[in-house]
Amino acid sequence: MIPFVEPNMKSYGTLSDRELLLLLQDDSHAAFTEMYNRFKGVLIIHAYNKLNNRDEAKDIVQELFATIWNNRRHLQVNESLSSYLYVSIRNRVINYIGKKKSESTYLGTLNEVVNIDSSPTDYLIREHQLTKRIELAVDQLPAKMREIFIMSRRYNMSHREIAEELEIAETTVKKQVANALKILRTKLGLFAYIIMLIRY
Repeated sequence: MIPFVEPNMKSYGTLSDRELLLLLQDDSHAAFTEMYNRFKGVLIIHAYNKLNNRDEAKDIVQELFATIWNNRRHLQVNESLSSYLYVSIRNRVINYIGKKKSESTYLGTLNEVVNIDSSPTDYLIREHQLTKRIELAVDQLPAKMREIFIMSRRYNMSHREIAEELEIAETTVKKQVANALKILRTKLGLFAYIIMLIRY
């Protein structure tokens, strides 16, 4: 088997994504730089479309590429490089939004729905417990169902948009969202389920 020979700097732009990946796994800084320059623009745009914040989008893309470099020798890219990067950014954005939704953002909405005749301390404790209960229930959904549910409820994406992004049938998206709601209704009970619907 003939070994892959690293090209000179001027020819990196002509390499295929697969060739860049092979060079990256062989510790090539130049291949990493070319990969970053080749994909950073579209990845930032994709992240920005979900976050509506350019700085946050740039940070997430930079963190992804930092992780890729640190784990370059152990990368498992079974699909195309572009698909791998696209899915990686999508997952990072989902995780980021989930973490960013702090408990304090829910207090105003909850206060409008529920009349709690207790002290502010009791209110915060109950709110904290309810938030944890809802987050746990969502986290325990099957992986693909959880991803579709979060895209639908947190991102406010339509079933068609989700289907196009995940490359699945729109009927599959509808079924997964419906099944997620049934599971959450059973796990949370009516009161917590209603609060969850308001928040998501």
